[in-house]
Amino acid sequence: MKKTGSSIPLFLAPMAGFTDQPFRRICKFFGADVLITEMVSSRGIIYDDSKTFKLLEIKEDEHPVGVQLFGSDPFIFSEAIRKIKNIPFDFININMGCPAPKIVKNKDGCALMLDEALASAIIKSCVSSTRKPVSIKIRKGWDSNTINAVEFSKMAEESGASAIIIHGRTKEQLYSGKADWDIIRRVKEAVKIPVIGNGDVFSPEDAKRMLEETGCDGIMIGRGALGTPWIFKQIKEYFKSGEKIAPLSLLEKKEIIFWHMKLSVEFYGEKTGIMEFKKHIAWYLKGLYNSTKVKTKILSLKSRAEIEEELKDYFDFLIRG
Repeated sequence: MKKTGSSIPLFLAPMAGFTDQPFRRICKFFGADVLITEMVSSRGIIYDDSKTFKLLEIKEDEHPVGVQLFGSDPFIFSEAIRKIKNIPFDFININMGCPAPKIVKNKDGCALMLDEALASAIIKSCVSSTRKPVSIKIRKGWDSNTINAVEFSKMAEESGASAIIIHGRTKEQLYSGKADWDIIRRVKEAVKIPVIGNGDVFSPEDAKRMLEETGCDGIMIGRGALGTPWIFKQIKEYFKSGEKIAPLSLLEKKEIIFWHMKLSVEFYGEKTGIMEFKKHIAWYLKGLYNSTKVKTKILSLKSRAEIEEELKDYFDFLIRG
């Protein structure tokens, strides 16, 4: 049966430093069907690192939600999964696609795409350690000379992976250039397990084109949700009616920003909460009149009250026109 937009699940991509619990909950409110934590160190779990376990805190309103683990040792993956068995996540996702230099230098993330035997051992180790589904997240390949997503996906399926998330760029591209959606289509045609497409979905039209061009089983949105967590609602309405919903008003946008800051402070405490929230403010204010000056000012402020006052004055100015 042909997939339709109204039936295809929308995933929030795991993004280090951004998809923490407060942001995930906001995206869920706006219609994200499946959430995944920021990438979590399998070693950090083994060593009982407090910052690592903070990343694993999950709220009741987040389900279904997966935990994304990274590392390169099958035994450590296995032990980490056993150690977090009482955390209420719904599935495991293994990071085999992160291109960050500090990750790949340790043979983690996308470096695993250069060693299929090790990657297979990690998948099998994880599958044997939990009854919950184990998926993987990969890229097109390491570089333009090493495009192995299709072969790698077949190996993952044979090793027991329940689904494959594929970003249509190589490790060398990082986030530059254009995502190759054709590689998503080729992976989809090569395996029987679900394939979720990722890369360059910034609008409802993008989501529709990805579905049409790849036949993917799910659409993952990453940077397209930063500053616009309501993109999930926009995509769902577009798939349902073919119409684009009206853009958010300035007042609505202000309320969402304030809500995000409130959730961040409640989750981390004021000092850390404000610091984590500031990562999002440039995205929320992107494209608004004279926002550079306001963003710079907010980065220098230290309290929630000060930031709220600055934002209130700014949005009042915008609304008055």
